[in-house]
Amino acid sequence: MKAAVWHAARDVRIAETDVPTPGPDEVLIRVAYCGICGSDLHEYANGPHAIPTTAPHPASGVTAPLILGHEFCGTVAALGSSVADLAVGDPVAIEPNYRCGTCPRCQAGDYHICRHFGFAGLMGHGGLAEYSAVPRYMAHPLPATVPLEQAALFEPASVALHALRRAEPLRGSLAVVGLGPIGLLAVLLAARRGATRIIAVDVAPARLEIAARLGATDLVDASGGADAAAAVRGLTGGEGVDVAFEVVGSQAALDTCLGATRRGGRVVLVGLAQQVRLDAFALVNNEQSIISTVGYRDTYPELIRLVADEGVDLRPVVTSTVALKDVVDQGFEALLGGGGQIKVLVDPAPDAVTTAPATHRAEAAR
Repeated sequence: MKAAVWHAARDVRIAETDVPTPGPDEVLIRVAYCGICGSDLHEYANGPHAIPTTAPHPASGVTAPLILGHEFCGTVAALGSSVADLAVGDPVAIEPNYRCGTCPRCQAGDYHICRHFGFAGLMGHGGLAEYSAVPRYMAHPLPATVPLEQAALFEPASVALHALRRAEPLRGSLAVVGLGPIGLLAVLLAARRGATRIIAVDVAPARLEIAARLGATDLVDASGGADAAAAVRGLTGGEGVDVAFEVVGSQAALDTCLGATRRGGRVVLVGLAQQVRLDAFALVNNEQSIISTVGYRDTYPELIRLVADEGVDLRPVVTSTVALKDVVDQGFEALLGGGGQIKVLVDPAPDAVTTAPATHRAEAAR
């Protein structure tokens, strides 16, 4: 089979590898789609960050070279000898968290912060391949009413949903600072969860337009050195929002969130930043709270229900679908180079072609 294999920064190779054989408690997935995540971009651009290179990850037993991709879905191609509750051909969405099931956090139900925390596709082989073998617990069966294009978006949507849950109750107003895929999905899901005032902040007009269609009530263009925090406060009568979501991973975005949040409000850190500075004096005097969030847990059932039963469509964040052979140039490099790309899905089928829906091409060109 063909797979996108990470060897080093700027060294991802489309290689011919063996189709994996599922272990007793694993399932073999014929991958339909795999999204490219910001974490994948970091590994491609200047990794390794999470990819194990010197010692095997304790959950996967894998070291690089490693098959990337943790946002994937597909159909069951084969079953391990101990798996009896799935059938070949079943469509499934993959929740790629590794978990041991025995550490204190797993025992408490917080498997997303397992002692051996990791993801297939970052700490073990993933879904940027024609086939992928994963533990049975990662595979969520899908009803026929869930398109596989949507199921490939459950992983980033889970990050957004978990962040929203961390901030509940979502009373009053909120701001989402940074409208990449997770920020846009946070807007969509916040609207579905009853938030009445959603202020979307970004530097790209096209992303702001998408946010408006997904449920944002107000838009703030932060380009050109604009004071986005002041703009958010202006929209709230000078008070500031009840909660702000930092979905960039930068000092500027964090400063915007703190400046846009009311006294006694909360800031939720979703983006990944190595180090940030805080005005602790202002933080204390304003009695603001900073909440961190990582990964997700128990989110896939809700997302399956939202898509299958309530008609939620996650696909507006997708700007193109690329063939596996084009994943470096049309995937990683295209995302790093800007040009309007938001979420790129990869189709690993041998006959796949690279396409961009006309509506998304038009949005990206604006």
